[in-house]
This record gives sequence, structure tokens and C-alpha cells, in this order.
Amino acid sequence: MTSTPSAIRPFPVADLGTLVMMPWSGAASDGRAMPYLLACSLGNGPGGPEGATAAVERLLEDSGLSVGGITDGTQKPSLPVTMLVVAGQAVVTMPWLKTQCTVQPEWLEAVAERGWAYFLFTTRPWPGDAPGKSVAPEALNAFAGDEETLKAAAHIILPARSLRA
Repeated sequence: MTSTPSAIRPFPVADLGTLVMMPWSGAASDGRAMPYLLACSLGNGPGGPEGATAAVERLLEDSGLSVGGITDGTQKPSLPVTMLVVAGQAVVTMPWLKTQCTVQPEWLEAVAERGWAYFLFTTRPWPGDAPGKSVAPEALNAFAGDEETLKAAAHIILPARSLRA
């Protein structure tokens, strides 16, 4: 019997369902502003929330990231996860996908000062509404700060790249 190694098996992107990425900034323990990004599925793929969770877990594993672990991308130049900050957008590229979101001026200032963002990609589906709707800061804080969300996430210090003239 022959099997295909998972490293070369195609990734079924549709299993993720709708992927959302949300930015925010806030004071960190060092007193400076921290730029954050949260990525998660809405859990609306063909396998429902459980299928989306499994798909995110596989995507993270295929990207060399571990759920519950912290990866310092500033120390791993070969990390296959990158972030481009351009024209008021944060664009994150990983194996099999690229996602982007509009970021606020204070987020841009924080990422310019630090040179990186704190990126959380959680396997927990977002409990809120469909894409395109505004997310109340309280709802984002409750979800992103929830212990279950944090335990179910890969945490990445993600260097910010920009286009150079």
C-alpha cells in the first residue's frame, strides 16, 4: 500500500471556512503600544466548527507552528509565515493562503515602532456574525483574551515587512 506523506498532500483550503483577521493595539507590559492580529475561522466550512478547527490545526502544523506554542519569527528567517504592511493593510501569507485586513493608524504606529506584530492564529472558531460586520471592541477583547482561545492558538512574533522604494 502506498500513502502520500502529509507534507505534500494538498491542503483543502475550503475546510477552513471563512477566515477572518482582526487587528487591534493596546498597552503591553513594557508600557508601549503592542500591535496584535487575531486570525480564526468562522467555523462555516463543509465540516462545520469541528472541521474548521481540524483544518486550522493542520494549516498551523504545515506552517511549522504549534498550538499553544510561541514562535519568534524575528529569530527564524525561514519561517513560512510573513507579514507585509502596506497602504494601511496587514497582509499575512502562509502556506496555502494569504489574508489581509485594514489596520488603524495607531496599529501602524505600534508596528513601525516595534518592527513586528503579535499574531495569534486560534483553532477556536469565532462565535460572532458573518464577515463584513463590525466587531465591537468588547467582543474582540472577550474572545482574544479568553483562556481557551489563547490555549488553542499559535502565538507568533511576526516581523513586519514593507515595500521599499
